[in-house]
Amino acid sequence: MEPELGARTLVIASDLDRTLIYSMAACRLGDLPLPVVDCVEFLDGEPLSFLTRAAGRDLAWLSEEVVFVPTTTRTVAQLARVALPGRPARYAVAANGGHIVVDGVPDASWSKAVTETLARTAAPIDEVWQWLERACEPAWTVKLRRADDLFCYAVIERAAMPSVFLDEVSAWCLDRGWRTSLQGRKLYFVPAFLTKSAAVQEVCRRVGATGFAAAGDSLLDAELLAAAVTGIRPAHGELADLGWSAEHVSVTTVAGVTAGAEIAAWLRQVARGKGIRLPVAEGPIGKDSVIDQLPVTG
Repeated sequence: MEPELGARTLVIASDLDRTLIYSMAACRLGDLPLPVVDCVEFLDGEPLSFLTRAAGRDLAWLSEEVVFVPTTTRTVAQLARVALPGRPARYAVAANGGHIVVDGVPDASWSKAVTETLARTAAPIDEVWQWLERACEPAWTVKLRRADDLFCYAVIERAAMPSVFLDEVSAWCLDRGWRTSLQGRKLYFVPAFLTKSAAVQEVCRRVGATGFAAAGDSLLDAELLAAAVTGIRPAHGELADLGWSAEHVSVTTVAGVTAGAEIAAWLRQVARGKGIRLPVAEGPIGKDSVIDQLPVTG
């Protein structure tokens, strides 16, 4: 059964990669010794993503006690590879808000509304894709991919990529209603109105929650954190590199996979109502996101 929600209850929404789960290379960010970790994702039989055992216990608790929503830029298929500890999440957000996944299946009404909104607000993905095929040079581009036909990303060699390219491509995208985000070796190109916060706010509406608490590390998580009642980001990642901050967003004391454990523990404390004053207003919070242009669904 789904946890019962009161009018002043928060949904707990968290980004996955480099926030809760980490590649082995990303695990070692920071100066602390590597703690005991468990694998939560395999690709072609090889271990790919990890979290600390302590984080696993906190996530298992969250899965039983609250509405916990994994919220990721991964495609639906990439998300399906991740097996977090505890009960499978009833709701998840994939493709940076392009899909609300309900019991493992993308919600058709939400996906349709997002597609219609993007058609009105951003250049077509074919236009962006054709430009990127010319601009992303083989000398530093490992591969270029389309994700669920909603956005694109390039796997790059950061050291070899010209220093001016990110500014140039970001300006080009901005003129066409798109934005960029550089996360590790992946450079994302995403429509500006494709946001995680819109999808999480829709989950809040469906379950009757007041709002949500959030965690994330990248520029694509900034609007999610800004729309949250309270949030946390790790001391590493794109937001840390940019010095991004907000009064209601905490920062971990450590980096790497240990920061993931700190985030999971913090989310559990928030879920238990520790040190958080919940808003009085009913209904989802947040503004200036795609939800304002979408019809209410499901």
